[in-house]
Amino acid sequence: MLPDGFAEKMQRLLGAEFDAFLASYDRPLAPGLRENPRKRAPAAALADFHLTDVPWARDGHYYDPLTRPGLSPLHDAGAYYLQEPSAMAPAGLLDAQPGERVLDLCAAPGGKSTQLAAAMAGRGLLVCNEINPKRAKILAGNIERMGVANALVLSEHPARLAERFAGFFDRILVDAPCSGEGMFRKEAAAVTDWSEETVLMCSRRQQEILHSAAAMLRPGGRLVYSTCTFSPEENEGTISAFLHAHADFSVLPVDAPWFDRGRPEWVADGAPGLEYTLRLFPHKLRGEGHYAAVLQKSGDASGAELPPEAAVKAPKELTEFCAQVGAALPEGHFAAFGESILLVPDELPELRGLKVLRAGLELGQARKGRFLPAHAWALWLNAALPSMSLSDEQARRYLAGQTLESALRGWTLLSYAGCTLGWAKGDGQQLKNHYPKALRRL
Repeated sequence: MLPDGFAEKMQRLLGAEFDAFLASYDRPLAPGLRENPRKRAPAAALADFHLTDVPWARDGHYYDPLTRPGLSPLHDAGAYYLQEPSAMAPAGLLDAQPGERVLDLCAAPGGKSTQLAAAMAGRGLLVCNEINPKRAKILAGNIERMGVANALVLSEHPARLAERFAGFFDRILVDAPCSGEGMFRKEAAAVTDWSEETVLMCSRRQQEILHSAAAMLRPGGRLVYSTCTFSPEENEGTISAFLHAHADFSVLPVDAPWFDRGRPEWVADGAPGLEYTLRLFPHKLRGEGHYAAVLQKSGDASGAELPPEAAVKAPKELTEFCAQVGAALPEGHFAAFGESILLVPDELPELRGLKVLRAGLELGQARKGRFLPAHAWALWLNAALPSMSLSDEQARRYLAGQTLESALRGWTLLSYAGCTLGWAKGDGQQLKNHYPKALRRL
């Protein structure tokens, strides 16, 4: 059931298109997953999901919902991320490049952040921010699961970040909190929470977030604004107000033949370029719907330089562990975060005073002459020795926290269908399970 007033509003806006729009709510969901290029599973391991390509998303696929890929060990291994197909569009439009500084300002639960990470191929700095602490923890967990090593996960207000990172980023994604009209079929709360007052409240908040984002973008940088709603007030209206207030920004036309164009006629005093923004309507593609605007900041200058996070020397326990198991390390330098040793991007700025959930790749902890490797490092690794490939039954037991029989000794990296799952430690007869208790499938 649609909220009172919503259908009437959409009928007024869409006119002859409304019947097709309304009929889209009766068709089956078209769920999607996006493969992780860093941990790509063999095609045979994904065949049971009956994948077909999402045309606008690299590595994006539709899957048969009856196959439930979220239950596969490949999901725990970070071989793919379950993501609504429309939601795959904004990160692709940002076109992040390896080596750049990229900000995902409203990042939870992490689908778009991990998509940006894939495009950056482990090079550069990806800052993922979520103001809600609980949602920020979910974001951090997904960054870890997908084996991302060059990300900084924060939980800060955008205005506070703007004070700290003025002119710092090459590209910024603002997937703004919205009234969620594109979520009505997936979340009952989106229906019950909707009202015209909520729409207007969201529009005001979106403009505040965009103002902070503008301050953090270097001259010549790209900003993509997106929502999962159909409301003109939150889409063309928000972008129009932003452009009127920020003369140094303009809408960048992009080649996206799968999507409709924005509707300048749906708002009063529309700024130039609204016709180049993008609408993803559920009656015109296989997805729940989205809106996106690609914005360019005038000028051309490098990002601001900030003091770097202090580097530390790698403890001998870590060096010995790497030599023992043949474990590789990503690019970057070592840093300390509490008791943990991290490998962080060289571009990482000083973190003092920020609410940090994750920084770079957690390697583990040095404890009295021995090294305890972190689960995050296992998920990043593609190969280490010794290692053990698990069967379906062994993977099920490992993810449940059970021991496994094996003649291997010492730290062992376990994998499933070629994708690393986590650590175990062998005594020659069995492998002690080191899969994190909080993640176990009991």
